[in-house]
Amino acid sequence: MRKLKKVIGYIVYTFVGGVLPHYGLGVEWRLSKLIRIFSAKLLFDECGKNIDIGRRAKLSSRISIGDNSGVGDNCYLQGKIIIGNNVMMAPNVAIIATNHKFDRTDIPMNQQGDEEKCVIIRDDVWIGYGACILPGVEVGKGSIIAARAVVTKNVPDFSIVGGIPGKIIKRRQ
Repeated sequence: MRKLKKVIGYIVYTFVGGVLPHYGLGVEWRLSKLIRIFSAKLLFDECGKNIDIGRRAKLSSRISIGDNSGVGDNCYLQGKIIIGNNVMMAPNVAIIATNHKFDRTDIPMNQQGDEEKCVIIRDDVWIGYGACILPGVEVGKGSIIAARAVVTKNVPDFSIVGGIPGKIIKRRQ
């Protein structure tokens, strides 16, 4: 009975968003993963095969995600976002496709509305921990975005980008 309570506790903890030991111990929490995948298929514009949605991710309904791609734990995806195939996204990544308008000075910025610029992440991209990708950016095929990078401009194919603001550090050969 005690073991059953512990298993149920872990399952409930998963849904609430607690820390699970599966990363280092090879334990897979299939039920919670299946529920997140099922929810994504209902929520997203398009949803590929074999996707992975991390715990506590905050997601827009205007997302398209390709085959074998994943969204890490605690990620924040806002607005129209297209994610290609085989994209890896670490925890705490923010992809923001909307921004406040601020052109007019005669009315407060919070009353000027929003504008949306689609973010496109091409195939075979790795986005590191805590990276932030801003509106209108296109990340090219085979690129790597370093941890904590803030990407404000398009990234060419097979580039490694890091820093604030993000700059090309190296090209993948």
